[in-house]
Amino acid sequence: MDISVKYQPTEDEVTRAFTQGFKRQLTILYAFLVVVLLGGAAYRFAAGDLGLGIGALVAAVLSPAAGTWWLRRRARRMLAFLCVPTTVRVTDSGYECLTEESTTAMRWTMFSHVFPTPEFWLLYVNNQPAAFLPKAAFDAAQRSEIDAFLAARKISRSR
Repeated sequence: MDISVKYQPTEDEVTRAFTQGFKRQLTILYAFLVVVLLGGAAYRFAAGDLGLGIGALVAAVLSPAAGTWWLRRRARRMLAFLCVPTTVRVTDSGYECLTEESTTAMRWTMFSHVFPTPEFWLLYVNNQPAAFLPKAAFDAAQRSEIDAFLAARKISRSR
């Protein structure tokens, strides 16, 4: 396999890819935060402090949405450097992303697994998101070839 395509990801695509990549970690973080805030609300109510108890309850409800909004906004700013014309090359040994300012090359053996989503292949190293390949950059035949290749290597798995 040796597939090369030219592509320019948008800020929204890059943000969605990284948000999806960190979804598991974010879910755990938000669950912990909600439990702590609910515990704080229960404590405040038991102590007779109705105002802080209500505040903690409101924070428990709003914090996941506010956190997601903040992370997307921050990622959009931080990852804008990825939104440039890019040549993506996928081969039997790995993949490369080439821009005017950078080259990234990683071998398939480096990845612990790949999660395919409808929009991306999310590439993980030691269960941490490391990179993504946008499916929109490839035509249907190329996507099928990449999916078959990843399945044969047994690094592609569903969530």
